[in-house]
Amino acid sequence: MEPLFEHRMEFAGIETRVLELEGSGEPFVLFHGWSDSADTWRHVLDLLARHDRRAIAVDLPGFGTAGPLAAGPMLPQLDAFGAEAIAYAAADIRPARGRARARRAAARRGRAGRARARRAVVVGNSLGGCLALRLAQRGSVRGVEVARVVALAPAGLEMAPWFRIIEHDPVLRGLLALPVPLPGRAVQEVVGRVYEALAFAHPRAIEPGVVRAFARHHPDRAALARLLSSGRKLLPELRDCLDLAAIDCPLQLIWGDRDRMVYASGAERVLREVPGARLELLEDTGHCPQIERPQQVVELLLGDAAVAARAA
Repeated sequence: MEPLFEHRMEFAGIETRVLELEGSGEPFVLFHGWSDSADTWRHVLDLLARHDRRAIAVDLPGFGTAGPLAAGPMLPQLDAFGAEAIAYAAADIRPARGRARARRAAARRGRAGRARARRAVVVGNSLGGCLALRLAQRGSVRGVEVARVVALAPAGLEMAPWFRIIEHDPVLRGLLALPVPLPGRAVQEVVGRVYEALAFAHPRAIEPGVVRAFARHHPDRAALARLLSSGRKLLPELRDCLDLAAIDCPLQLIWGDRDRMVYASGAERVLREVPGARLELLEDTGHCPQIERPQQVVELLLGDAAVAARAA
């Protein structure tokens, strides 16, 4: 079983955190959703490690421990960041530990990527799913072919009014309106409660550590206000942001049938416009199947051969 490395890298000029598995096969590049972080993929990474598969998960710009986005539209910046993350994952160089070594490794990866084409499987949840689809529209990025896309409840299709729900949550609104300082722990408890209510079909079944990992990236009211501001800015960009007809690689959709944030009916447009696209609807599952159903997600990532081998 391959160990998971955690280190810092820079993609498209933005420093971020990378959770990285060495291993074999086409690498999996995992992108999280709005307000989330690479931590959302830890269960999936653990299972991929048992199959000796190469994979990376990154904090997207503006979230987790990553640096902020610049002024201007957000999606093009995420596209550039995602493209460099894919190029990094697809290069045949072992993970570098330490910032200086990581930057040298990234430069070597860039030179290697120009030498010959490589392939990667791009996986994303919510905003990360939207990013995965947008990268697939290009066919290849920085000399790396997008071999396959697995999109978990991708944003940019039929989204519920989740942001309005978040902003009008009475506890959250009260917390932001209080005229007195609040300890970070109180803020994180509220953030964790809203996260549980929106992201999962069965909040009480989620490991407390998962909720704590999410909440710790929103340590105070200032951070929460910045997050909500980014959501207001992002929503208009998500309208009509996909050119699905341009996707010609295999596409697997994964959706929870109890998703409160992105309606599963959005899959109908994808299945209509992308030849060969498939949908797996997971029963009794919310917006984050990678947390509620990691085993099923990994089986879909690895394909029928892996499922048959596990059953033998």
